[in-house]
Amino acid sequence: MDPRPRNQATALGGSGKLTDCAALITGGDSGIGAAVAVLFAREGADVAIACLPAEQEDADHVRDLVQKEGRRCLVLTGDVKDSSFCDGAVERTVAEFGRLDILVNNAAVLFQYSSLADVSDDALDELFHTNVSGYFYMARAALRHLPAGGCIVNCGSVAGFEGNPSLIGYAETNGAIHTFTKSLATELVARGIRVNCVAPGPVWTPLNASSRTPEQMAGYGDQTDGVPLGRPAQPEEIAPAFLFFASNADSSYVTGETLALFGGRVLAR
Repeated sequence: MDPRPRNQATALGGSGKLTDCAALITGGDSGIGAAVAVLFAREGADVAIACLPAEQEDADHVRDLVQKEGRRCLVLTGDVKDSSFCDGAVERTVAEFGRLDILVNNAAVLFQYSSLADVSDDALDELFHTNVSGYFYMARAALRHLPAGGCIVNCGSVAGFEGNPSLIGYAETNGAIHTFTKSLATELVARGIRVNCVAPGPVWTPLNASSRTPEQMAGYGDQTDGVPLGRPAQPEEIAPAFLFFASNADSSYVTGETLALFGGRVLAR
């Protein structure tokens, strides 16, 4: 992408909010996931990032960024649609770091269509198995190890609130993610495990660029989405919301919430 997404949040200094925690971030090789990985490391966490094998090079770059923050980083390649991979990713994280305190469900796919009639069965399966089943599988595996005070932070989308006719399947999966967040938060409150969701609007990431033409990306976040700030967010501008939900210093009294980040646009929900 040109310009490249900003994911290092150089203006933010760490304050030890996640000291000696261990976090597993799916889709941590690029975009929002990469920014979250770097920020968590700066706050003192060791980080495991799960990504597709094809994204190994990007993941290695993120690992270097995490290590520059003085923390350990584990790269796990596989597909979150595979429940056995999710189980193994959690177990390898615990084996490497000795614990798991934070799960960030972020890996997702996005396809753009002009009509519902154009959405194939295979595309719909890919959307739901990645964006919904993948979150479910990772959360289920993580619950074997998350302690009281641990947390799950899901990545949703404003499309899950408003809908989006050109992203109809993606919007549907994000509605599911938002309700999954509330349901799981209700279940886990007695265990002292918090579950929350960050729902961004347009963000300058490879995921969004992969589903749009260069012409669409030229007006992305302004002409195409009506963001009052007039631009898409950078990943480093979204990552602090994940830190807020991950940190007990900030949000120990917050669970079951979905935070919309839409550049000044108010969502009625």
